[in-house]
Amino acid sequence: MRLSTYTDDSEDSPARLNERAAAASRSTWVSVAVNLLLSTIQIAVGVMSKSQGLIADGIHSLSDLVSDFIVLLAGHHSRKDADDEHPYGHQRFETAASLALGALLLAVGAGMLWSAVTKLQSPESVPTVHTVALWVAGGALVAKEALFRYMLAVAKRVKSSMLVANAWHARSDAASSLVVGVGIVGNLAGYPILDPIAAAIVGFMIVRMGWSFGWDALHDLMDRAVDEQEVEAIRQTLADTPGIRGVHDLRTRKMGDMIVVDAHIEVDGQLTVEAGHEITVAARDRVLQRHRVLTLMTHLDPWRRPDANQPTVLPSP
Repeated sequence: MRLSTYTDDSEDSPARLNERAAAASRSTWVSVAVNLLLSTIQIAVGVMSKSQGLIADGIHSLSDLVSDFIVLLAGHHSRKDADDEHPYGHQRFETAASLALGALLLAVGAGMLWSAVTKLQSPESVPTVHTVALWVAGGALVAKEALFRYMLAVAKRVKSSMLVANAWHARSDAASSLVVGVGIVGNLAGYPILDPIAAAIVGFMIVRMGWSFGWDALHDLMDRAVDEQEVEAIRQTLADTPGIRGVHDLRTRKMGDMIVVDAHIEVDGQLTVEAGHEITVAARDRVLQRHRVLTLMTHLDPWRRPDANQPTVLPSP
């Protein structure tokens, strides 16, 4: 029996993995350039125009630079080959990076909330902002929304949860710029208190998103299974393999963006060990080629026709 082999069209072929790494690196460097420019302009204009909301948004953009470099570092390490200390590879480096992103967002959001609450305790000290702050907030909104759409498209194409998290981080920036813009409009309309209120809302949004990313990454590090739809797809691929009579005790756990699978497969109990092994290898190759599975560990169980004679059980001596 000839064993199936990988082709360049398979989801995790070397060509596909290289494309994934290149796209991830390219999109992240685009994010670095955009965030560096935006944070510099927002903080500088925020200080000159006396807009706490714009300064907070600039600090948020600055935190994105840190998260971008975390993503680049994680992408580099996760591509390393398996070794003696990491026999399953380094894919979970991406999950750890997502956890770090969540922690970073929590810290930044908490700091912004604290600063905004301090201002709200003395509303008379809130100054009227300059009109230029509104133009900068509007420009930041457009730039961040465009960055989000670009990064999310890349993340979906290469199927990277870490890049999805970083893309939605960019979307949180766009939402925060929108809130800041509304706050600045209110401030210019004669309600100065709206600027620190906008900063507080942005802080809350960042805390909420940081908690979501961190919680999801923590569950993945605790060997969370993939969704039921993907489990059933893997089960069907196994069941459709010629020679397999049944599949049970199928378990999955996430390994970064990949999946580790354990399964019991049933083959005709009258087959030789060699024939059963060939069926197992064929099933493994089919799963690795059709799903984002890193490795499949199988346990071979004998299957006997319901009408077959039952084996004789010898009495105990």
